[in-house]
Amino acid sequence: MEPQPPSFSQNLQPASSKLGQSHFRRVSCTEESSHYPIPSTAADVLHMRVKEGSKIHNLLRLVTARLQEERRDSSGRSLRQVVFTGSGRGLTKTITCVEILKRKIGGLHQLNKLYYKTVNEVWENAQQGAPAVTVPKTVPAISILLSKDPLDPQEPGYQPPETQKSM
Repeated sequence: MEPQPPSFSQNLQPASSKLGQSHFRRVSCTEESSHYPIPSTAADVLHMRVKEGSKIHNLLRLVTARLQEERRDSSGRSLRQVVFTGSGRGLTKTITCVEILKRKIGGLHQLNKLYYKTVNEVWENAQQGAPAVTVPKTVPAISILLSKDPLDPQEPGYQPPETQKSM
């Protein structure tokens, strides 16, 4: 009788157990404040930070209500601009929110800015007396400005409003 080769699944072990990282757990995650990538936004701009766990329906309900309301702020102006910002795993959800909003509310000018930001993760060792480890990570991020007012068409990342025919 021939010896059976070890099964493929027996050879696959998580990398963390091979490297001795199974005793670590993430304690916190902080973002370093970075420069604001979109120039010349209004002072009363609504800023929406989209995260991985954000609910698209909740974000859009708030933004739609604020952009469509007739009530004006203390300066007598209604909301004209909104910025959606997302990074890491929230990046695709940010783009989805913007695309849905552009179809709900027509005539919105768009300005996209891609950049990277640093996120510091603090990992704690489960063993007593071991120091915590801080790991800096560089993650992609996007900021998208939607405006009822015209924006500079020469600015990189500008998209004009969609016409009714292309919708």
